Parts: sequence; C-alpha cells; structure tokens
Amino acid sequence: MKNLALLDVGGTTIKYGLWDGTEQQLIKTGTVVTPKSLAAYYAVLTQIVENFKIHDRVVGVAMSTPGAVNKATGIIEGASALPYIHHFEIHDELETRFGLPVAMENDANCAALAEVGSGAAQGLQNVLLMVIGTGVGGSVIINGQVQHGRHLFGGEFGYMLMNDGRILSEVGTAVHMAERYNQAAQTNFSGQEVFELANQGDLLAQKEADLLYMSLAQAIYNLQYSFDPEVIILGGGISKADFLIPNIKKALEKILDQVDIAPFMPLIRTCQYYNDANLIGAMEDFRRTYPEIVGY
Repeated sequence: MKNLALLDVGGTTIKYGLWDGTEQQLIKTGTVVTPKSLAAYYAVLTQIVENFKIHDRVVGVAMSTPGAVNKATGIIEGASALPYIHHFEIHDELETRFGLPVAMENDANCAALAEVGSGAAQGLQNVLLMVIGTGVGGSVIINGQVQHGRHLFGGEFGYMLMNDGRILSEVGTAVHMAERYNQAAQTNFSGQEVFELANQGDLLAQKEADLLYMSLAQAIYNLQYSFDPEVIILGGGISKADFLIPNIKKALEKILDQVDIAPFMPLIRTCQYYNDANLIGAMEDFRRTYPEIVGY
C-alpha cells in the first residue's frame, strides 16, 4: 500500500491528511494552526509526517502551498502571508527533514488539478479555475498540464484591468464589495449580508453586487475568448452561493449582446471540491511528479 502524507499550508491553518493508495481516498484529516516562524513550521510539518509514518507506509509528501512555486529550483517565489517560506531552497530542506520525496505546488494549481483529476472538470484537458476569495487567483490547465508561465504568474487573473481602471481583485470579490458598501453607507456588513440586502431591494447593495457580477463576467468573457477552455471552474467561498452563476450569466448575456461576433456562452461550473481540494490536488501533483513511486 503506497500512501502519501498530504499537507495544505494556509496563512491561518495547515490542513493535513493521508491519501490511502489502496482505497484511493483521503483519510485521517486534521488541522493545526500555522506557525509564525520557520523553525516552528519545520517542527509542525515534520511531526505530522512522522505521526503518519508510525502507523502507515508513507512513500512521499505532497504539499499545497501559497506562493509561486518554482518546481525546477525548489524555491517558493513571490510573496504570501508566510514570508519565511520564500526565496530559498525549501524543497530540499523539507525532503531532508521528512526523509521522503516531496512534491510542492501552488494552492490554486492544486485545486485545479483536483477538479481535473476527479472533480468538476474530470476528463477535460483545457480548463481554467478562478478562485474568488479576498482577491482573485486561479490556474490555467492546457493539454492537461498546469501552465505556470514565464514569471510563475499563470492564473493570476486578479491582475486583469477592468474598464474603470481597477483590477479584478478589487471589483470582483465579495470582500471588496462589502468594503465599498460599508464605506458609502457607514455600516459594517459582510459580503453575504450585502448580497441579502441587494435581494431585498437595497439600491446601493444592488449597484455593488451588479459591479461584482459584471466584473467577473467580463473577466470570464475575456478568458474564454483568449484561451477557449472547455470549462471555467469557479472556486472560493462565494462559489457555494447558488445565485452566483445565474447572475454572472445574466451579465454575460449583456456582453454577448454587445459583441455580435461572439458566437457562444462560456461554460461555467462551480468546483466540486471545497475544503479538501488542495489536499486532493497535492496528491494529483505528486502522482504526476513521481509516477514511478506511487504507481497509480
């Protein structure tokens, strides 16, 4: 039985689990608080892996991590909420501490690999994943492979410039929608509450919600007619809302009415995996990186 220790590193918590190579399923999941120093980080991750090794045959460690993972150098470039993990050869250090092969990949890319491997995009080769959180990130899958890009910025959709000069991350998320509403109305509502106010007829809430839907629709339109993927998957907390895709489609219909030469509506789906997406995607990345080790 060839099991993998799975780690999903976040700015607040680290999720972990074991991939059962026989049953092909995620088991023994849990979470710990993300440490505030590199030494503590090493200690926590090593303890998780060692605990798995006591009772299970573990052949490797698969990690989902924030930052721009350079798989060629083993360095996490860019920036994240964990500055201590960046800009040195952390991959080799982790392999030494774990005594096992390690595969690391960016968290959004892991989520996309999970959806392509066994989720909402299973069996598809050309897929875009848009993760809508505090900002907008994502992943580009072409011919079944993650496209990291020249500067490891593949999938950083939040940098797209919108019509009013702001970037998508500023106008296409519920967090910033709520901030704009609260600043104008002198309130302290959450994004979910602003959506509810919009549904109740609050004109300011409707204005801000419409800006979010149209911004996401413009981004999806541009991505569809640039990459022409088989599907665009939406992830992040807001993707659980049943009203999201219908409202984006309404905004897309307005765009398609303006662009006579655009012949079809993009196919949009919500992700299948939520909390476990990065863990499952890390397993997929390890399987692709070390097929000779896992054998599945």
